[in-house]
Amino acid sequence: MNELQIGMGKSARRGYRLADLSIQPSRRTRTPAEVDTSWQIDALRFDSPIVADPSDGVVSPQSAIEMSRAGALGVLHSEGVWCRHDDPTAALADIAAVDPLEDGAADRVLTRIRELGRQPVRPELIKERVAEMRAGGATVALAVTPGRVEGSLDDLLAAEPDLLVIEGTVVSAEHLADGEPLNLKRVLRRLEVPAIVGGCTSYSAALHLMRTGAAGVLVGVGSGRVGPTRDVLGIGAASATAIADARAARIRHLDETGVYCHVIAHGGVRNSGDLAAAVCCGADAVVLGDLLAAAEEAPAGGWTWAHRSDHPTLPRSRPEHVATTGTLAEVLHGPAVSADGTTNLVGALARSMAFAGHATCKDFQKADLLVEAGLDR
Repeated sequence: MNELQIGMGKSARRGYRLADLSIQPSRRTRTPAEVDTSWQIDALRFDSPIVADPSDGVVSPQSAIEMSRAGALGVLHSEGVWCRHDDPTAALADIAAVDPLEDGAADRVLTRIRELGRQPVRPELIKERVAEMRAGGATVALAVTPGRVEGSLDDLLAAEPDLLVIEGTVVSAEHLADGEPLNLKRVLRRLEVPAIVGGCTSYSAALHLMRTGAAGVLVGVGSGRVGPTRDVLGIGAASATAIADARAARIRHLDETGVYCHVIAHGGVRNSGDLAAAVCCGADAVVLGDLLAAAEEAPAGGWTWAHRSDHPTLPRSRPEHVATTGTLAEVLHGPAVSADGTTNLVGALARSMAFAGHATCKDFQKADLLVEAGLDR
């Protein structure tokens, strides 16, 4: 298990980030045009294994429609500004206008986010947003936090999304509390649509979430620079190791039940190289935040934040600004505007698969990986 001795009576496993790994080409290569980057969860099929982080700075109803047209999945947060306000475009435009180079810019954005979050979630708006996305031809995915899922489940089901994402910093199969505990198995039994749940960071946690009946599990504690959970709580995940652990849990779950549970990487992906490494480690799909917030269609002009930013006593996210790199089409499908791995993500993934000799994302999970010398000691 590659354990390190921290001190007398305490040891720790060594974990690896996606950036610590390199994919090894095989003896057989392919033409990128012959590679299939699609993935499917339940009856829902997507041209690329890319899921947009349910952040108000990344996903609006319109950007979710555009992502669906581009072969990706946009997830709208049912507790975000679009389900609290009739039309938050002006407020998001105010946020977009904040100059990130000015002193206190992030604090001003955070203050505005908290102001927007004071309005209650309105069930009728959830229905309206779902209808808007469906009318635009999008696959409709809604996110909800674990603490609100049971109380809002009837409203979410009435909106009739295609997919539900139960997303928190850390989600367990059964949350212990003085009152009525959250029992995910009981919640998921009420659903007629597939559900993705998470995050988790270990083999045992992933396996228990799979046993709830989830169609997929989120692996990680948040995407991009906006989720500094390690700084606040001391909880973190070495992304590559966490994904590999969840992959092992998926194999055991499949052996036990005959049911394949998808592994969705959530965090640690900074560029297309990390995206490819995540798939190699065992991810069926990857959640992206910063990379998609950099698209011209992003609703907050490059500002992005996680839903936990407005926590009243212990915020675990900070607003961050990323420079615009191109249109959503360019970010996903190119042409790339630079050689930094932030545009043409799908094209880069396809070329990596081709160089490694694998025709599908599922087959790409068999590719050999190399740890940089010195990191394994």
